[in-house]
Amino acid sequence: MRAETGLSLRHLAIRALIYCILALFAVIYIVPVLVVLLNAFRTYREVADHGLIAWPEGVSFRSFVHSWSETCVSGVCRGIAPNFFNSLYIAIPSSLAATLLGTLNGYVLSKWRFPGSEAIFLMMLVGVFMPGQITLLPWAFIMGKLGLANNVHGLILIHTVQCLSFATLFARNYYAQLPDELIKAARIDGAGFWRIFYRVVLPLSPPILAVSLIWQFTTIWNEYLFGMVFTSGYQQPITVALMGAGVGDQSAAVLIAALPPVLLFLAAGRFFIRGLTQGALK
Repeated sequence: MRAETGLSLRHLAIRALIYCILALFAVIYIVPVLVVLLNAFRTYREVADHGLIAWPEGVSFRSFVHSWSETCVSGVCRGIAPNFFNSLYIAIPSSLAATLLGTLNGYVLSKWRFPGSEAIFLMMLVGVFMPGQITLLPWAFIMGKLGLANNVHGLILIHTVQCLSFATLFARNYYAQLPDELIKAARIDGAGFWRIFYRVVLPLSPPILAVSLIWQFTTIWNEYLFGMVFTSGYQQPITVALMGAGVGDQSAAVLIAALPPVLLFLAAGRFFIRGLTQGALK
């Protein structure tokens, strides 16, 4: 009886310790977010008088309006709105293209295997772990040859290719779980490569499509390196423009910039979780 009581107390102590550690990490994580959130509703004078860490004296949305339409970005006072729409123009087609091509790759590499298909998949998998910095020089050469330097269209191409490895990994692992009998039955009925893809595979793909689209959109939206290196001025995405925004409006600008990925996850987050649990990362 005493042994059981001792074990129970030890178990409670371990659980209490775990919860304390988790609470500590949660506080460490949430404090910077809270500081940004509070400063977004403070005036520049309040920040100058009381520092970055202080409660707002009142709720003011002036910083949001000013940062959207008037704040100076790299010396041009036209707000972050153009850069916000640049990011939308880059992220939406890049996410769709990478997801579509990755889905097609995953379908081929899982259900239409051929000699060397595993080697090709391995080479594409390397792209998942390849730092973006080592691709800067090759991309600079390609952008120069195609005339896409300092152009949002160049970033669409870059992000589509850079995200293709992840999209292929997601789709290939998901489709590997689909019964091969489905494909064989469709082929017996006379369906070819494309008909099987559109009529059999795609209707079973909403979970993995949601995973890929949310992942790609968030990754592309938050990307900084390629936008900083290959664009300037009016062509910059929102993440690069934030670095040149006026000091008093940066907190509000950060919250505006974070809005699209947050809204996307809130709208389709349940499909994202469902796709992961059905094997997207297995």
